[in-house]
Amino acid sequence: MTAATATVDDAFAALADPTRRAVIELLRRGPRRAGELATALDVSAPALSRHLRVLRRTGLVEEAGVDHDARIRVYRLRPEPFAALRTWLDDVEAFWTAELAAFKAHAERPRKGRR
Repeated sequence: MTAATATVDDAFAALADPTRRAVIELLRRGPRRAGELATALDVSAPALSRHLRVLRRTGLVEEAGVDHDARIRVYRLRPEPFAALRTWLDDVEAFWTAELAAFKAHAERPRKGRR
């Protein structure tokens, strides 16, 4: 398994959970504190913490402190894992585009004895 494959596998495993996908959707709008995420998703702080741990471990999300208060952690998306997912999806799409084009060419090919 290559590093890129492991990244894609880990990202898909993390994104399989609907709560984690909802966290990603919220973070697409901008960085947020854990408390804001928990409130928006109506989940407990401990449950959200477990989801954020998975997202951080897979590299989809990063956390940063706030200068004026070290207790506050802000979460934001990291672009690199999403780029790896996009590359994988582009490769799959290219494969199916080629397969469908070949099928279309085969289906539209004139046949002898066909009216």
